[in-house]
Amino acid sequence: MTRLFERLRQTVRRKRPHGSEATGLVLLAIVVGTGSGLGAVIFRWLIGQAQALFFGGGHHILAALGPYDVILIPATGGLLVGLLVYFFAREAKGHGVPEVMLAVSLQSGRIRPRVAVVKSLASAICIGSGGSVGREGPIVQIASTIGSTLGQFLKLSGEKTRLLVACGAAGGIAATFNAPIAGVFFALEVILRDFATRSFGTVVISAVSAIAVSRGFMGDKPAFQTPQYNLVGAQELPLYFVLGIVAGVVAVGFVRMLYAFEDFFDAWRFPEYVKPVAGGLLVGTIGVWYPQVFGVGYGTIDLALQGKLVLATTAILLVLKLLATSLTLGSGGSGGVFAPSLFLGSMLGATFGDIVHRWWPNATGGPGGYALVGMGAVFAGSAHAPITAVLILFEMTGDYRIILPLMTAIVVSTLVSQWISSESIYTLKLRRRGIDITSPRHYDVLDSIAVDEVMTREFTTVATDMTVADLVELFANSSHHGFPVVDAADRLVGIVTLADLVDVELDDKPNLTVDDVATKSIMTCYPDETVGRVLHEFGARDHGRIPVVDRADSSKLVGLLRRSDIVRAYARTATEKTNLAGRMRNISISAPGAKAVVFRLGKNSPWAGKRLAELNLPEGSLVVAIERETQSVLPRGSTELRVGDLLTVLAKAELADNIRSEAE
Repeated sequence: MTRLFERLRQTVRRKRPHGSEATGLVLLAIVVGTGSGLGAVIFRWLIGQAQALFFGGGHHILAALGPYDVILIPATGGLLVGLLVYFFAREAKGHGVPEVMLAVSLQSGRIRPRVAVVKSLASAICIGSGGSVGREGPIVQIASTIGSTLGQFLKLSGEKTRLLVACGAAGGIAATFNAPIAGVFFALEVILRDFATRSFGTVVISAVSAIAVSRGFMGDKPAFQTPQYNLVGAQELPLYFVLGIVAGVVAVGFVRMLYAFEDFFDAWRFPEYVKPVAGGLLVGTIGVWYPQVFGVGYGTIDLALQGKLVLATTAILLVLKLLATSLTLGSGGSGGVFAPSLFLGSMLGATFGDIVHRWWPNATGGPGGYALVGMGAVFAGSAHAPITAVLILFEMTGDYRIILPLMTAIVVSTLVSQWISSESIYTLKLRRRGIDITSPRHYDVLDSIAVDEVMTREFTTVATDMTVADLVELFANSSHHGFPVVDAADRLVGIVTLADLVDVELDDKPNLTVDDVATKSIMTCYPDETVGRVLHEFGARDHGRIPVVDRADSSKLVGLLRRSDIVRAYARTATEKTNLAGRMRNISISAPGAKAVVFRLGKNSPWAGKRLAELNLPEGSLVVAIERETQSVLPRGSTELRVGDLLTVLAKAELADNIRSEAE
């Protein structure tokens, strides 16, 4: 095996013609796809073993409790999950896909190899003990870790490692849903966020390899037993449009409720590994009366698709599954949100379909078709991934007749959810940590610098009644090429530069004053604007200096922004960003489980009004981002914190709660 990897390394890294390099990537895609397929098979086996252990052996041990034994089973699983995640790999907490997106966007595809092992065990235990989560997110993280580990082992470039991570994600989705096309587009649409041709072929090879392996072990069976769908007539399409609107609202509600519970549990002053126990107890309590909320819930989804659930049951399960998933993940459980979103969509669609079929029995199909479309619509609304949603539902049904209502509901749901919130269930987790992977990858450091941080505060002005002769002498005795012009009341009226004197004939007009030659129509900027914004607006005008005026009084001159100020600011900030990245890297290395703490400074915060250098943060913690209204401020020692600032602090896990309590 070692020899095989060494040959692959030489094939991919050696400077050969493009064809040899492409061949090497294809070979690596096959390896990653095969590993992804095996990973999916092993992970599903682990889930089965965990279910047998907790709901088989657990029922036997807790037999004295009767039906109430299910309250303790998820709590026991929660304790094991909490210990695994806390002590071995913090990245395994939650639903996994955001961590993969972060690795692809900002970490050159690097994921710690141990994540695959810890995620497999933690998620299998969580699902097997009744946690209300899915298996797709963990499979994506596990398979992506396989691709990342291979890329790191072969010392590939960041671009190639990112591609192998996407290959793993594609293989994982393809294997778990038996849907290779959906796996490919999930990797391109969600993970890479890039449909470039160079990525497509490699990802396809990986998905096909994963499918070949998974079908060899589990057979060629669809993920769900879908009904035979019939569109009664064109009059049904407006109903699917309405379903799309409702699904978009439900999707946003799912996202917000999930992170609201995460905030709720984060505020608890308890050890992190104990919190999943509380979530498990609450989920177990729900499961006493509605065990359908346990695990991935595919069996219940099948019943909804077959139209075998009554209206009251689907409506109640919609609410309870939303609550159970939020409790499981919010408290620190490990599992995905893909399956819960499909569950919610099927219950929503079945409820909606049952209602409209009762009202218009001859003009509408049964609730099963609406349940199927609802699955895709809620997933698309929560993940903002309409292409993946359409393809995965189409592959599961194999029926082209579903396409029109499916596309209608999915597109409408996506538009509604994006209109309500620009963040998906995946990107919001990162955004709350101060990371915006949806913005362009290139970042202008000048967008983090306010004008008042770099503007010149001491400068020479000239009066309107100064003679041009005196002005010429002033230019001759200084290195400046322009001066602000002020009136007798020291109010800004214009600017005068050497260019304004080019055509002036002093011999003919000896009494000319600055007021006669100055440029009166000038562009100004404000102290609270960013330097990047100023350059964007005025760069094309080739101004060497821009007067900075008070926002409340545009005639009050408070500073001057020069080219030299901007150059110095850029150099200084670029250096500070490099130093910040180095310090973040050191914290990540010394404390692999470092946690990003996000909080807003209130009016009573002891940090408000202080400079960062005055905070005396404990070793192992670092302020990495400051969001101030619409402006991103680069943290530096001289930065003064203000009420309302949204801070992101990277800290060792044991320091995180203390830092938040001290700041708030």
